[in-house]
Amino acid sequence: MMINRKNAGFTLIELMIVVAIIAIIASVAIPKLLSARLSANESAAISTLRSLSSSQAQVQSSGAIDSDGDGAGEYGYFAELAGSQPVRVSAANVAAAGVAGTDNLTPSVMSSAFGTVNATRQVSRSGYLYQIWLPAATVGAATAGIAEDPTTGGKLGAPFPDPDNGEVMWCCYAWPMQASQTGNRVFFVNQEGDLLQMLNRQAAPYSTTATGPAFDAVFSVALDMGSPLGINGVVANDTFNWAPVQ
Repeated sequence: MMINRKNAGFTLIELMIVVAIIAIIASVAIPKLLSARLSANESAAISTLRSLSSSQAQVQSSGAIDSDGDGAGEYGYFAELAGSQPVRVSAANVAAAGVAGTDNLTPSVMSSAFGTVNATRQVSRSGYLYQIWLPAATVGAATAGIAEDPTTGGKLGAPFPDPDNGEVMWCCYAWPMQASQTGNRVFFVNQEGDLLQMLNRQAAPYSTTATGPAFDAVFSVALDMGSPLGINGVVANDTFNWAPVQ
């Protein structure tokens, strides 16, 4: 009696062959998909930092943030730029927290998504973490960086950035939420529009909310964000090789 092959299904050997073929296809396709995702996340990070640079320039030139009342605009934090927290204001020419609903930036210069700041003072987008640093007062020729408030973002209490230094400098880092899985490179931008990258191949890469760059990582002098950048033969404070994004 002849067996009807239409109703017989796959034999064990045929199933093994199918599984082997699927495994081969997956071994080729999955790395390519991961590589494409990493590349897309890195491109998005570069685009975000360029957008941030434009937003900072817009806010500073408009004088929307002027925490010492001298008529010169200052740079802002993510939550201020996104309008989710009030900008810093002047109280008798001294920096103070703005009033919610009154001193929020309207219209905002960045998407409201950038107003969500985590407990480690960072914003997460497309596989990357971002952190803005504004300058403290210069002490002994060194200018430390001040991050925005955790969870709420912006600056609702002391220490406030120095108003005079805040008129001329700021910086931001972007690094992978999970190195080698959501991105590889680390990026940096500042008030000059200097967009830098670092390959992040060291034994302990910048990765996750707990191990991002310190404010002075790319600068040539420790604890001084007013010092020259560690590029073009100048050693960065973190000793890693930073270079301009081409």
